[in-house]
Amino acid sequence: MRVVTFGFQTWGHRTLSAVLDAGHEVTLAVTHPVSNNPYEMMWNDSVEQLATDRGVPVHLAKKPDDALFEAVTAAEPDIIVANNWRTWLPKSIYDMPRLGTLNIHDSLLPRYAGFSPLIWALINGETHVGVTAHVMDDGLDTGPIIAQESVAVGPADRTVDLFHRTVDLIGPLVARSLGELEAGTAQPIPQDPAAATYFHKRSDADSAIDWSWPADAIERLIRAQSDPYPNAHTVFRGERLAITAASVSTKRYGGTPGRVCVPDGEGIAVVAGPDAWRGGNPALVVERVRTADGAEYPAAKILGDSGAYLGA
Repeated sequence: MRVVTFGFQTWGHRTLSAVLDAGHEVTLAVTHPVSNNPYEMMWNDSVEQLATDRGVPVHLAKKPDDALFEAVTAAEPDIIVANNWRTWLPKSIYDMPRLGTLNIHDSLLPRYAGFSPLIWALINGETHVGVTAHVMDDGLDTGPIIAQESVAVGPADRTVDLFHRTVDLIGPLVARSLGELEAGTAQPIPQDPAAATYFHKRSDADSAIDWSWPADAIERLIRAQSDPYPNAHTVFRGERLAITAASVSTKRYGGTPGRVCVPDGEGIAVVAGPDAWRGGNPALVVERVRTADGAEYPAAKILGDSGAYLGA
């Protein structure tokens, strides 16, 4: 088939590679210009470089415009395949090919439509994450599903671990989906709107620890925001303090959420959770922290038995 790809960073790179390796003719690769956005500098395998190396014409665009529409029209695709295209795509483009547009999204739709699905899924304690290939429609990640692949989430997994596992699913998923669409054997499954969840883009505020959360949820937030992502953080004596490693206590602690309590195992227990004054909650055992200057320390060296209130 004649294919136009839309994609950026490692997700787009894997997608373009899969389409080419499956033997399809890529008549145009659309990607974004390189940026200095910290998130866009992570997992930044270049779609432009891969396309150039493989002899595929490239069109750079920040957002849809007349030039993009004309370039896609001239490429005469049978289908568009998109993955990590960062801006809205109009119907005039996604509905242009005879087979429409196949979008690749790194969640098990209809749950976790939108942004940063792996981070949100890890925070929420999901047992599996994955990748979905679906036909694009006028909603965001809402079109009929062509195929899905999933992987299990382990008890110590970080977002970086889930990234590497799910990005390896892209190639086989793209090849299988295109093969079924080309053969006419694909059986699109409509998404159930009642089961759908949508998540917004994450910002620095979303990584701030809310000590009224249960300790296990805070521990998952810390793993979800582990390097190379911006770390989960709190405030200690007026200064920002990132928490890079933590666990959940086996003991129960009571008091005010965020109160630095006593040494516990390899770290310092901090009171956490709703109704904490009742004394029925595990604490978050903070094990390692990173100060505003980027230096990392055992939590006991910074927090000690200070009795401080974190996050104030």
